[in-house]
Amino acid sequence: MKVKEVLAETNWPITASEESLEKEISGVFCGDLLSWVMGNCEPGQAWITVQTHLNIVAVAALKEISCLIIVQGAEVPQATLDKVLEENIALFQVPKSAYDVCCECFKLGI
Repeated sequence: MKVKEVLAETNWPITASEESLEKEISGVFCGDLLSWVMGNCEPGQAWITVQTHLNIVAVAALKEISCLIIVQGAEVPQATLDKVLEENIALFQVPKSAYDVCCECFKLGI
């Protein structure tokens, strides 16, 4: 499933470049510890986290993550939003819990 298809199905608020909307999502990884994500997340996965600082974009780019899904309504700094556009990584901002988002991703087949 592509990022743009997740957007169409969920209508979650998103910050994304046109290029990032075309990325394919191969699965989901949920975690907040950056070193754990770096060691365990697979390229192409969507990353669910409450982290919002600029370093999440660096990890997402390094691991070739398809998109970031920020949960719990965590406020994302403008610098992070600017950087995801620069790196062509879509960033969803969802008020729901990580559990609820994981359930929705499962229902979507990712």
